[in-house]
Amino acid sequence: MFGGIDPRRMQSMMKQMGIENTEIPAKRVIIETDSKRIIIENPNVTQVSMQGQKTFQVMGDVKEETGIPAEDIKMVTEATGKSEVEAKAALEKENGDIAKAIESLQ
Repeated sequence: MFGGIDPRRMQSMMKQMGIENTEIPAKRVIIETDSKRIIIENPNVTQVSMQGQKTFQVMGDVKEETGIPAEDIKMVTEATGKSEVEAKAALEKENGDIAKAIESLQ
């Protein structure tokens, strides 16, 4: 790995420096932002603990899903008088196009 160092020796050196790796048997990792969801399937997740801090390394099959912003749903509900569920479904059907979603609900 690092210059041909034996993995067991590397683990020992890391432990001496106060670094601990733990494998996490995760099924899926989801990262949500305001505008999308990043979904990592079949992940290999490692938790690294050092000096009281925890970091995570995540590798796997990545796909992204764009979400419908809450403001867009609100706009469609106000324009049509329909429920949030109906407005969201219309926006999803129309790929986020607000005008088309409003038209489809009238």
